[in-house]
Amino acid sequence: MIKKFFRLLGAVVRFAFVFLKSFSFEAERESRRDLYREYLKSDDWKRKRYVVLKRDNWRCVYCGGAATQVHHLKYAKRNIGKEPIEWLVSVCKSCHNSMHHIA
Repeated sequence: MIKKFFRLLGAVVRFAFVFLKSFSFEAERESRRDLYREYLKSDDWKRKRYVVLKRDNWRCVYCGGAATQVHHLKYAKRNIGKEPIEWLVSVCKSCHNSMHHIA
């Protein structure tokens, strides 16, 4: 009887640990997402965006159309806004939407 109790208690503790770890991850992810959204409004992003569009001659690197947006090939997870220019490419709205599976 006591063995069953401790086995059950161990399962509950493991479940609680996994649940709390998952909750913590989601909270941290949401916090990073909020910081990223604020960064996209900043003058630093606007300058970096301009540099990328100019570098790519205002052309979508995928279809050659007129580029109006900048796509991140990678994200700087811990240092939002510190992504190198090489991680960014100019894209048209249509190609950008298809990359993010937006109809």
